Parts: sequence; structure tokens; C-alpha cells
Amino acid sequence: MCAIEVTPVVSTERLVLRGPVRSDADALVALAGDFNVAGMTANLPHPYAASDAEAFLDRMARQDFVRDATFSVEHRHFGLVGMLGFRTQANGRPNLGYWLGRPYWNRGYATEAVRGALAWVKRDWRAKVVEAAHFTDNPASGQVLVKAGFLYTGDIERQPCLARGEDVPARRMVWLA
Repeated sequence: MCAIEVTPVVSTERLVLRGPVRSDADALVALAGDFNVAGMTANLPHPYAASDAEAFLDRMARQDFVRDATFSVEHRHFGLVGMLGFRTQANGRPNLGYWLGRPYWNRGYATEAVRGALAWVKRDWRAKVVEAAHFTDNPASGQVLVKAGFLYTGDIERQPCLARGEDVPARRMVWLA
């Protein structure tokens, strides 16, 4: 008997969200190596080296898409532009995180990717609630989430930021299917 691992693929007008693959490594290093990108995420170190990309891709190769889902965000013409993922929290709700490389900011790609991913998580995981947060000094990320249908909870919590080496205030948000 042959078992084939299948990762989900989500297509939008300009983007394809797919499982990360080894050939993403160089683009990951180039895009995530920008402190302005890494500094707005919880888990990206700075500097971001080839060894960080390889370790990430090793973890993603073992990912269980039933519980967690990480997507490479690929533009149909430009290639890899960022990453997006859901992590199931202790409360059973998926938590959304994403980042795009700076050359792809302010073009609507993040909103398009988040909307596509939310449609997938609603359809495939049958999620009724998705949580997210953005650092208070990154209002553009908050606008992406608002455009995708997230609402502010009114809670601000400090979250670790690996690139900054400190906890940073983050605004909590929720999406209701």
C-alpha cells in the first residue's frame, strides 16, 4: 500500500497558498532576513540565516495539517512573497499568523491571502472562531485583519518577539465564521 502525503492548496485571484517546500529556502532567507519583517512577528529570529530556513522547513515537513497548517504564500508571477499559518491553541481555536516580505507590502496580497486561508479553515476545519493578534506598533497588520473580517476584542497582551528580544504589546482580534 502506498501512502501519499497531501498538503492543502488554496488558490486566490493572484496567490497560491501551499505547503512549504525545500525550494522556498533562499526566498525565505531573503524576505525574512529583513528586520522590518522579522520585528513584526513573534517567531522569526533576526538575523534570519539559511540554517533557520532549513530548520523551519524540517518542522514543516512533519506538520500535521489536521491540527496546524502553514502555507507558503506564492504570487503567480513573483514567486514566494511570505508565509501564513494556523496553530491550534490550548482552547481548541486556531490562531492566525502571517508575514509578507517588504517588497510585497501595500499591494493587497496579505488581505487576499488571509481571506483565502479563512475560507479554507472554515471549510476544511469547520472552524467557527479564529484568533489573531498584531503588535500595537504595526497598525497595517491590524488593517489587514479588519479587512478580512476580524474584530478587536479590546484586549492588549504582551507577546514575545524573537527578533526584538523582548515582549511587545499586541492587540487581540477574533474572526467569527
